[in-house]
Amino acid sequence: MKLAMIGFGQAGGKILDKFLEYDRQTGSEIVRAAIAVNSAKADLMGLENIPEENRVLIGQARVKGHGVGADNELGAEIAEEDMDEVQGAIDSIPVHEVDAFLVIAGLGGGTGSGGAPVLSKHLKRIYTEPVYGLGVLPSQDEGGIYTLNAARSFQTFVREVDNLMVFDNDAWRQTGESMEGGYDEINDEIVKRFGIMFGAGEIEPGAEVGESVVDSSEIINTLSGGGVSTVGYAAEEIQREEKGLLSRFTSDDEGSDMDAANTTNRITSLVRKAALGRLTLPCEIDGTERALLVMSGPPKYLNRKGIERGRKWLEEQTGSMEVRGGDYPVSDSNYVASVILLSGVTDVPRIKELQQVAIEAQDNIEEIRDQSEENLHGLIEDDEDELEPLF
Repeated sequence: MKLAMIGFGQAGGKILDKFLEYDRQTGSEIVRAAIAVNSAKADLMGLENIPEENRVLIGQARVKGHGVGADNELGAEIAEEDMDEVQGAIDSIPVHEVDAFLVIAGLGGGTGSGGAPVLSKHLKRIYTEPVYGLGVLPSQDEGGIYTLNAARSFQTFVREVDNLMVFDNDAWRQTGESMEGGYDEINDEIVKRFGIMFGAGEIEPGAEVGESVVDSSEIINTLSGGGVSTVGYAAEEIQREEKGLLSRFTSDDEGSDMDAANTTNRITSLVRKAALGRLTLPCEIDGTERALLVMSGPPKYLNRKGIERGRKWLEEQTGSMEVRGGDYPVSDSNYVASVILLSGVTDVPRIKELQQVAIEAQDNIEEIRDQSEENLHGLIEDDEDELEPLF
């Protein structure tokens, strides 16, 4: 799948930078065009893989290149005002060569959470290609203002895109990690999961072709219908013993019935781990509207029977009649991996909790502002000896 990716804000730019690094390391070439947009000049300068001519600084008249300070209303206003500058960069994208746009943003800050929905609305108005969002939720310990930003941005973003894929930092941050180290690892996880999914179906000249090829049309059909999506991932290393025999995924005799049964069982096990393990957005998978299963790895360890059995199990667990599946052969891989896209999920406790906390935070902020005005009035008021103001 060929994507035009636009990273909006600090988190969006960093994730896009990682996608380009992933592309270079794997040769997957899923990023057909990459543009970073930000109101903070320093964040744009810190990017390593995005060409300088594709870094767009917005809001210079309002914030002088210093960012919007977690004010996502200001972020949205700046995005609206400077959309012509963003469109100038988008004009260089060979749109006829891309399957879809992907707008990437952290939903807790100001520029990305405010600007990403504005950009998505703009793209949908102009182009016929699907416009997807990749939104990153802040962890709970980042504070109330970031939770409030995320809740407001989420409900706007999901309305303006053809599908919103979500990654929840709260489910992935580990205790004791430094902020920078934690987010670097999280960004690696984001790119690995979505990279394998979007890379499925890419065939190099002379390379192996899957028995049941997953291509961009399967991904687009799974994401169609809108809503919220989450991705599951599980992998098992192919370990070689000293004798040269492959231990984990195959038996001694690669052509035996026992070996086929072993490979089938391994694949179905990986499918279950991917669906029931740590999703990018934790949720209950029953009630999922559409799903896509991709098995990746060396061709001889990808078994049609195992993939079909895994797909049927996924149908039973989700209750969906739209479960697509296939294989993505990668000859030089040391892993067999299962990636599952669950689209149209509705039973998401984290989103409900996020919205509830945000409502409380909004009420608290308004109460604090009212109290602050009263306190200030009490501080400067003096009934006995009233001073005249300067003006």
